[in-house]
Amino acid sequence: MSHASERAYADLRLEILKGVHPAGTRLREEQLAETLGLSRTPVREALRRLESDGLVTLTPNRGAEVVRLGVEDFEEILEVRSVLESHAARRAAERKDVDVAPLRALCAAMEYQLSALDADGYDEITRLNMEFHRAIHRAGGHRLIPDLLSRVIEVPLVRRTFDQYTSAELERSFMQHRELVEAIDVGDGDWAEAVMRSHVRAARAALLRVVTEPGTST
Repeated sequence: MSHASERAYADLRLEILKGVHPAGTRLREEQLAETLGLSRTPVREALRRLESDGLVTLTPNRGAEVVRLGVEDFEEILEVRSVLESHAARRAAERKDVDVAPLRALCAAMEYQLSALDADGYDEITRLNMEFHRAIHRAGGHRLIPDLLSRVIEVPLVRRTFDQYTSAELERSFMQHRELVEAIDVGDGDWAEAVMRSHVRAARAALLRVVTEPGTST
């Protein structure tokens, strides 16, 4: 893939994940090419790749559209996430040699962002949270789970879970992060797995509260 195609892919992917293009939005090649300052060819290649990622659908004579997900889709995504992330947390704890200092640093960074929350704060918390979870996936020593999880986490509304949280829910989420780090640090696989299941269950409640609201675009 050319540099232009890579750029188009990266820019469009980020815009979709951040909700710039909501579910159901038609993505017109000509308009996107003009906005990105590129020709239509790299944009077309980027859209094909985004279709493979499950972020857009390509339909003959209609072009590209940001994928729409229903309540059942989110239920399935969260079920898969719960199983895989809980297993990853258990494996990370059972290795008993994980350096938890980077995880603690990420916890502190998220807590700081919450204390100084501004218009861009949720974006930064989301970025730090993704890195925290990826670090646990890697700590488990898995080859495939990080890639599998990226497919179920890198969905627009799932990625922006923190946008849906109340202040109390955010604080509880961060407490669970700290508890996960402690469970991994002491090598308690049962504890780590249980905390992660509870953590994903809280995310499920917040997401389903949003997607079941009338008029919600997912």
